[in-house]
Amino acid sequence: MSELRVIISGGGTGGHIFPAIAIANALKKRKPDSKILFVGANGRMEMEKVPQAGYEIKGLNIAGFQRGSIVKNLTLPFKIIGSLLSANNIVRSFKPAVAIGVGGYASGPLLRAAGFAGVPTVIQEQNSFAGITNKLLAKNAKVICTAYEGMDKVFPKDKIVLTGNPVRAAIVEMQKTGSNLRTEAYKYFGLDPQRKTILIIGGSLGARTLNQSVESAINRIKDGDVQILWQTGKVYFENCKNVGAGISQLKTLQFIDRMDLAYACANVIVSRAGALSISELQLVGKPVILVPSPNVTDDHQTHNAMALVKKGAAIIIKDSEAKLNLIGAAFDLLKNEAQQQQLSSNISKMGIADAAERIVDEILKVSKAN
Repeated sequence: MSELRVIISGGGTGGHIFPAIAIANALKKRKPDSKILFVGANGRMEMEKVPQAGYEIKGLNIAGFQRGSIVKNLTLPFKIIGSLLSANNIVRSFKPAVAIGVGGYASGPLLRAAGFAGVPTVIQEQNSFAGITNKLLAKNAKVICTAYEGMDKVFPKDKIVLTGNPVRAAIVEMQKTGSNLRTEAYKYFGLDPQRKTILIIGGSLGARTLNQSVESAINRIKDGDVQILWQTGKVYFENCKNVGAGISQLKTLQFIDRMDLAYACANVIVSRAGALSISELQLVGKPVILVPSPNVTDDHQTHNAMALVKKGAAIIIKDSEAKLNLIGAAFDLLKNEAQQQQLSSNISKMGIADAAERIVDEILKVSKAN
């Protein structure tokens, strides 16, 4: 049997890149002889993260539409044409059996080129609100893998398969380790096992609003018996560390490299509402307060959050109201065990632990049908 040749395209943010790598890893596990090529956008983080994961990547000179900058958009048509030509050359030379788009600038030209060459395509849409690239590509896709129900509002119903979003293996493994992991987590972060813990995470870069929310409630935190594990992000770390100096209830970290341990010791989690974060939180199964970022295309984080809120699986607080209300809401939730149990039960029902394997199932079906 000849090797399975697959192109995975897209990126731009960790929310696109890490699921793509998880899909590649699951495919390699299932089909060790498969040949996988990534295609990304030059200058974006996938050009660094994908090689670190052990995969080859080729870059396209593509960029997105720049809101509020006419000058920057003048070169966009030329970049699109050039990227289509480059993508066409990549597809013809690599000869994939299937091409997968995970969202992001590069997936548009690559999946278009694959379609022109007669290569079947698969789309993986991470959000509850589809981006414009995936909407345009959906018509010619063989399968559309989604993480949320109700996506037939924007995609052809007969092409949709609910697979979930692939998450880090350590998060999936959490479900098997239980209380032992919590004990390890308290030691790892130097936390008091007798105190209830709020975990505040703003993504790998941090979130200004979440940090400001902690700062505005610093006296309440200092006088309370609740401890907070606070991930600030690199840009905000020094200021946040100074704000929390000398407060034993506040553990301030620039970045958390053991998210499984952070989740394990949390009683309540405060988070942005990125697609990958929510998919992890659904598996973690802890009570969650979501503060959607307003700085994303089409406000898709609010759509992601509301998909959980409608099922009683999370609490939402607007970014504009967080500074005043967020910490108070987290403290109130800690006091309400019945609400915690309800939120935990409902969010756990939404988790899909084998998302990468489900997506690989669809990829293999499409490649065999070709």
